[in-house]
Amino acid sequence: MTRINSVTDLSHDGNVAVVTLNSPPVNALSAPVTEGLFDAFNQAIASDAEAIVLICEGRTFIAGADIGGFGKAQTPRATLQDVQAVMETSPKPVVAAIHGTALGGGLETALTAHYRVAAPSAKVGLPEVHLGLLPGAGGTQRLPRLTGPEKALEMVTSGRHVGAREALEYGIIDEIVEGSLREGAVAFARRLVAERRPLNKVRDRDDKVAPYKGSAELFAKFRAANARKFRGFKAPEHNIRAIEAAVNLPFDEGIAEERRLFEELLASPESAAQRYSFFIERAARKIPGIGPEVEALPIGKVGVVGAGTMGGGIAMNFLNAGIPVTIVETTEANLARGLGVIRKNYDNTAARGGLTPGQVDERYGRLTGSLNAEDLADCDLIIEAVFEDMQVKKQIFARLDRIARPGAILATNTSFLDVNEIAGATGRPDSVIGLHFFSPANVMKLLEIVRGRQTSNEVLATAVKLAQTIGKIGVVVGVCDGFVGNRMLDLRQLQAAAVAIDGADFWDVDRLLYDFGFPMGPYAMMDLVGLDVLKDRPGQQTLRSVLAARGRLGQKGIGGFYDYDEKRNPTPSPATLQAIEEARVRLGVTPRPVSDEEILERTLFIVINEGAKVLQEGIAIRSSDIDLIWQSGYGWPAYRGGPMYYADEAVGLPRLLERLKVYQAQVGDQFKPAALLEQLVAEGRKFSDFEVRA
Repeated sequence: MTRINSVTDLSHDGNVAVVTLNSPPVNALSAPVTEGLFDAFNQAIASDAEAIVLICEGRTFIAGADIGGFGKAQTPRATLQDVQAVMETSPKPVVAAIHGTALGGGLETALTAHYRVAAPSAKVGLPEVHLGLLPGAGGTQRLPRLTGPEKALEMVTSGRHVGAREALEYGIIDEIVEGSLREGAVAFARRLVAERRPLNKVRDRDDKVAPYKGSAELFAKFRAANARKFRGFKAPEHNIRAIEAAVNLPFDEGIAEERRLFEELLASPESAAQRYSFFIERAARKIPGIGPEVEALPIGKVGVVGAGTMGGGIAMNFLNAGIPVTIVETTEANLARGLGVIRKNYDNTAARGGLTPGQVDERYGRLTGSLNAEDLADCDLIIEAVFEDMQVKKQIFARLDRIARPGAILATNTSFLDVNEIAGATGRPDSVIGLHFFSPANVMKLLEIVRGRQTSNEVLATAVKLAQTIGKIGVVVGVCDGFVGNRMLDLRQLQAAAVAIDGADFWDVDRLLYDFGFPMGPYAMMDLVGLDVLKDRPGQQTLRSVLAARGRLGQKGIGGFYDYDEKRNPTPSPATLQAIEEARVRLGVTPRPVSDEEILERTLFIVINEGAKVLQEGIAIRSSDIDLIWQSGYGWPAYRGGPMYYADEAVGLPRLLERLKVYQAQVGDQFKPAALLEQLVAEGRKFSDFEVRA
């Protein structure tokens, strides 16, 4: 064996040279990797070997580029393109042996090999679209030459990971290797030599793309079918254009167009925001004062109090992760209804092909229903999921304190109540935490992990780890009314009503926020959720509560803010206009023209200002945590980064401060700038420069 550099080795197995890459944790395409591969392939070509195999150590093949280096000046001695060129032009057949994942630049590397084999569990994909990019090393030009443009379009615009058997069917790989991947790849390479198989350069193939040359129909249909999904994002369209280039241009011209499109995306604010979004989920797991020495507690069984919509959805998360759940209700009817909904959800997933009947039975089989809270005595974690009434929750926690075993974690799913007060109903406040799941709990990714005043480090570490186990995006927050997400959302909802009372058309509020990138505006959202489900805070009287009192409950009833036809198409309701006019009379407001700019600024800037207060109070650890909450729980578009990122990069804190002062004078002290915002502007800093320390 020859040591090429710190991450690359070259060895020989008979007449086959084996280039082995070992750059933990995921063999990313860093400078040492590309330099080592370049040197190793050149030495293998110069040797007496008759074929070359590229294989990786560790848990995966090359899992992609070194994303942290995107947009930074780098001068490696050999680039990825240099490695690809030496592989593709090798006079000896090159076989890429794939295990784990070959993603992005990893798959692009493999596509320049003459052949590809894979372990049965391997996956391949080009996920650059999630970073606001396209594959920039030939992926958009080589992939359609193997799969045809239709499958290539789907893969590059979705970023989907394709399993080995599907990749074999698509033509991306040539063989699946059972057993030892290294032995199988070497044997495959020997067969190539023995059979004198040609050097199969993907770049030279055109049989899958030639039938579509000059035809725009495929691309027009694809754009039309995905217009809603791609709305607001720049990268999907650029990926489509790159595939069009693969179909219509010679390979080298297509590569040049791919590079042009890649550079355009790389310089775009959309991609910068999406790359930021990629990293903030990792950052959220870093909790000041909680290092690796703090061990998470084992969670082998979970209890849920309440089998309603939230309780059932929460239970499904653990059942899906292989953790048994006991769910407790007060009446047989409520329990039967809750268990039935869970079963129906699983059956519906199976009907769509998401689960097999056996998997449904397996997951549902982990669930036990009970009318006796004593059956929770052996649970490691018990989650309360009843309606938002402090006295009821305190009674439940006092009882759980008597029932639960010593060391068990007691969690509340409250969306805004004081976790410290709830914990005070127990003799173990250090074991109490808030786990604020979002509805529907079995679908929504966000989990606000609410750290109480006395919550222990071990309990907090357990919650952070558990969020990953059940596939949630866990963000640690502190205790305050509404925590982070709902506290900020409440102000947006109030401003959405306020601008309408001031004179804006309420449907324009929805239009502008939808065009900004939200899945829907605040009025449409309330109609979808149900005007009776949402509740006013004490002392409030909102347009929502007025309409709900008049029997307008939203889409599930006769209508809400909008009236709906049989296809659920909305039209502004006269009932809403009447309620707005009544509010104007009650408040003594004379309507005036309200510009689109004012609507957007008032509904967004008040959210950002509240985020500054959340940071200032230590309720959130860092501004990126707030952005993550709003992206994963409230529909803030990834290509705008999140409210705090948007303020830092798109608005600028000095302008934000200036506009808040204008609205404070015009509308009232709800727009009074946060002290932290004033401080950061005075110091020339951004929200991203501020982090709460332990």
